[in-house]
Amino acid sequence: MNKRQIQFSEGRAKIDLYQLQNLFNIAAFWAKERSIENLGIAIANSEPVISVWDREQLIGFARGNSDGIYRATIWDVVIHPEYQGKGLGIKLVETVLTHPIMQVERVYLMTTHQQTFYEKIGFQTNSTTTMVLYNQSNFAPLETGEIQLQESLRG
Repeated sequence: MNKRQIQFSEGRAKIDLYQLQNLFNIAAFWAKERSIENLGIAIANSEPVISVWDREQLIGFARGNSDGIYRATIWDVVIHPEYQGKGLGIKLVETVLTHPIMQVERVYLMTTHQQTFYEKIGFQTNSTTTMVLYNQSNFAPLETGEIQLQESLRG
């Protein structure tokens, strides 16, 4: 691998959703078979979005979300298997972490098998705050009148 061919890119515009879907199918058991439409929605609602390229081939990806002051989360960190073990994953996560919107009190991430990798970067196991709600279809959205009532009660 010629390192001069590797480029990190920030932003949504360069992401080829088909290449991203392929990368997930190759390298991420937790993201196999994600649809192009849903990938586009996830990326549109994320900042930062960081990609890693070897010329025109997408070989790495990660995205984040943040409130800009208190909390942020890193999602979908993936490096193509042929490029793993060369420091690109660490550089990818560090690139996400140094983005201005990610400068917050706490950054969270979820990982199934890569705790040791993230510990090298400085993440610590946190068993006291993690909970998951799997299916939100049980909740009905508030009607407009209910929202107005809540707002009038505050004021």
